[in-house]
Amino acid sequence: MRDYYTPGEVAERFALTLDTLRYYEKAGLLRRVERSPSGHRRYRTDDVELLHLVRCLRDTDMPIARLRDFAELVRAGDHTVPDRVEVLQGHQRRLDERIAELRDRQAVIQHKIDYYLGVIAERTHEPVEETI
Repeated sequence: MRDYYTPGEVAERFALTLDTLRYYEKAGLLRRVERSPSGHRRYRTDDVELLHLVRCLRDTDMPIARLRDFAELVRAGDHTVPDRVEVLQGHQRRLDERIAELRDRQAVIQHKIDYYLGVIAERTHEPVEETI
């Protein structure tokens, strides 16, 4: 595994724009990005690993403020592991609740689809009057 990645490589890997990547940096989700001797920004492997988790949490609707708090816990060291577990378990509970809500909504939608398909089926079975 490589030690450093360019912003373009990281953005491509996570399907982000460079602007979004910079936003994550400014929002405190990533630590201050290192610079190469030539002054170009470069990401370390642990930055990329954290970004992978950040994207997963963000894609499951974790608010930026909570993401920032979580990232700060990660940067603070291993003594924060119990706190990180608590944050992730809380997020998992909220995610489980949201999934249950979505499944309920999905069932309502499926019921309507079935109803409308029944209406269509009844209409196609109605006798058609022939005109001569």
